[in-house]
Amino acid sequence: MARIDKINGEVMRELANVIRELKDSRIPVMTSVVSVSVTNDLRYAKAYISVMGDEKTKQKAMDGLNSAQGFIRREIGKRVNLRYTPEFIFEADNSIEHGSHIDKLLKNIK
Repeated sequence: MARIDKINGEVMRELANVIRELKDSRIPVMTSVVSVSVTNDLRYAKAYISVMGDEKTKQKAMDGLNSAQGFIRREIGKRVNLRYTPEFIFEADNSIEHGSHIDKLLKNIK
């Protein structure tokens, strides 16, 4: 396993923990980190976030994450021992929702 893969996994795990601990009412309980991709220079990390709910709920959750970005970065810096703490770019990920929609469609066929 490459070093960057280990870093991605560690940052993803800690990011999920930090998001769970956030006390922001805009971020629902059903918010999960699907994947994290840290650049090779460790300066940036793109985090794919899945939020269950309607578009308004998703937008509010993304706004909440973006406003807590400084806090999240500080917490990751304390928890993950890296030369640089990456700056996070949050992207909405609909893969879990898409999968559950397909699952529902398949059940309707039966």
